Amino acid sequence: MQAEQFLLFPPFRLDPANERLWRGAQLLPLRPKPFAILRYLVEQKGRLIPKAELLKAVWPNTTVSEGVLKGYVRDLRAVLGDKAEAPRFIETVARRGYRFIAAVRSLESRVQSQNSEPAPSPQPPTPSLVGREAELAQLQAWLEKALRGERQIVFVTGEPGVGKTAVMEAFLQQVAANSELWIGHGQCIEHYGAGEAYLPVLEALGRLCRESGGERLIELLGQYAPTWLVQMPALLSAADLEALQRKVQGATRERMLREMAEAVEALTAERGLVLRFEDLHWSDYSTLDLVSYLARRRERARLLVLGTYRPADVIAREHPLKAVKQELQQHRHCEELPLG
Repeated sequence: MQAEQFLLFPPFRLDPANERLWRGAQLLPLRPKPFAILRYLVEQKGRLIPKAELLKAVWPNTTVSEGVLKGYVRDLRAVLGDKAEAPRFIETVARRGYRFIAAVRSLESRVQSQNSEPAPSPQPPTPSLVGREAELAQLQAWLEKALRGERQIVFVTGEPGVGKTAVMEAFLQQVAANSELWIGHGQCIEHYGAGEAYLPVLEALGRLCRESGGERLIELLGQYAPTWLVQMPALLSAADLEALQRKVQGATRERMLREMAEAVEALTAERGLVLRFEDLHWSDYSTLDLVSYLARRRERARLLVLGTYRPADVIAREHPLKAVKQELQQHRHCEELPLG
C-alpha cells in the first residue's frame, strides 16, 4: 500500500505531509502560505497556473489581493535562490500567472506487510540555529510551564530577516515528536480594508481538525465552541452544519470569546495545545481580542500561544497590538522574546 509521496527537485526536498522544505539536511524556514503556494505549483508542474486559481487554492474562503500573492512568490524565490528575470524554479507569465519549471521527481514509500521486518528509515536531523540556543531554551522553559497548567502567551518580535520564523520552526520541530501536544499554526495576511475575523485562529483550528486525531477536536468544538465550528463548514456534513447554524443563530462576540476560552480549557485537559500565529502586525482585531481574553483567564490550561510580529510595522500602522501587548505585560499576562 502506498504511503505519502514526497516531491523531489534537486537540491530541495518537499515534504507535503509534514509541510517541510529541506535543502539537503537543512530545514528551510517557510511559512504556511508560501509553502501552500509552492506545493500547489509543484503538484501542477509545467502548467501555467492563473493567479485567480492560485489565490482560490491557497485562500479558499478569503479575498486576497494579487499583491499579497506576488509578495509570497518573491519570498519563495528568496528561499529557493531563484530569480524572476532568469528563473530556474518559478516562472512568471506576465499578467497571467506562474509556472513551476524545475524537474520534479516523485518518491513513493511502501508500507511493509505486517509479517515483514520494517526497514529503518532515515530521519531528518533536528534543526539547530547557531547563536539561538538561549532563545530556544527559553521557549522550551515556557512550554514546560504551559504543560504544568500555567498558560503562556509569548510574543516573538524582530524586524524582517532577523529569523523569527526560523526560530519558531526549529523550536516546534524539536517538540513535534511529543504525542501529548496539539500544534496548530495560522498566518495573518495583509488586508486592504477589513480583514476576516479570527482568520489565523480558524486556519490553525481547521488544520488541526484535518490532522490525525482531529475527530476528537471537532467533537470538543461542537460541545464547547459551536460558534467556531460552524465557521468551518468543510468539517461538517450538510445536515450537521444546518443543525449547528440553527443552534448558534444570534451568537454575540462575547459568546464566541467565552466559548473558545472554555473549549481551550476542556481540550487542554486532554492534551497540551501550542498555537502559533505568524505576522500579528497584520492581525485582525478580533484575533487580538481573543489572545487578550485567553491571556487574562486564570483557569488552568496547558496552552502556549506564540505570536510573531515586527515592532516597526506595528508603530507605523498604529496597530492596536502595541497597546494590547503593553497592557498584558503590565499585568504580567504575557512574555516577549525579542530577536536581535
